Amino acid sequence: MNASDILTQLTQTLVERRDASPDESYVARLHAGGAAAIGKKVGEEAAEVIIAGLDDQPEALVHEVADLWFHTMVLLNHHGLDATAVLAELQRRFGVSGLDEKAARAAEGK
Repeated sequence: MNASDILTQLTQTLVERRDASPDESYVARLHAGGAAAIGKKVGEEAAEVIIAGLDDQPEALVHEVADLWFHTMVLLNHHGLDATAVLAELQRRFGVSGLDEKAARAAEGK
């Protein structure tokens, strides 16, 4: 399996498990808690990424980023989205200066 296939397979698994029993599926349990519960988990994982990023432990950082990506994908799935939407946005931004992007968002009030 190559790297891009894992996003497709993970997306499919998230779709399949979304409506499973919360007693039998961690993904279903997250969805049962709603967007707020999933968002809280994303926040926890983001904090763990920050902490791991401050340490000199590359394996821990990779582990925590994987957790963050997974939970972020669950949140996207909860809103009927998937990684392709994020990839499309990254593609849209590719080649645009980060400074120009920030300035454009500031001008739009975002």
